[in-house]
Amino acid sequence: MTIQRGIDLDLHQLSLLAPSGYFIGLHIRFTSPLLTFQTYPQAWTDHYTEHGYAMRDPIIAWGFTTLGHTRWSEIAFPDTFGILRQAASYGLVYGMSVSCGPVSSRTISGLARADREFTDEEIARAESIISRLHRVTQPPENLTDAQIGALRLIAAGDRHAAAAAKLGISESALKARLNSARQRLLARTTAEAIQRAKDYRLI
Repeated sequence: MTIQRGIDLDLHQLSLLAPSGYFIGLHIRFTSPLLTFQTYPQAWTDHYTEHGYAMRDPIIAWGFTTLGHTRWSEIAFPDTFGILRQAASYGLVYGMSVSCGPVSSRTISGLARADREFTDEEIARAESIISRLHRVTQPPENLTDAQIGALRLIAAGDRHAAAAAKLGISESALKARLNSARQRLLARTTAEAIQRAKDYRLI
């Protein structure tokens, strides 16, 4: 099974656990996650973003100061802006969060449902899945020279034929290098691979 296939299966399991949606910010560095997956209602996501709640969210505050898991109802951080109360009006009535990884590369998640609190078993399953996602999405420390060269030329605007000619290789060889870079960076497209390589300061 490929890493991407494993990620997709894990995200599907989280969808089953969290009927009102989930949010996962993987490897948060300098306040921004390197990868984000979420299925919260779009209306809530828009409302949350428009009001700049990320830096005021008690769930995020909990996640940066605590490792492990919790139900939202057990979070002791003050919710000055009533974010959790507002979330409930969008169907995120009951929730749980998992926080893992070092503070320099923290993963913070939230799962929600509208009908009841999460059971201990569900929380344990979610924590296991999110911890695994944190591990498998650990950014690579480097790419091969071949991968870097191919990504840089495409990032600079070269088409495949021109990039291949500059590297002195066939187009199929170039595509193989780009494909291997996508796999290493867990990217679905070359454009996404280029952006992640830049974010990880690899190119």
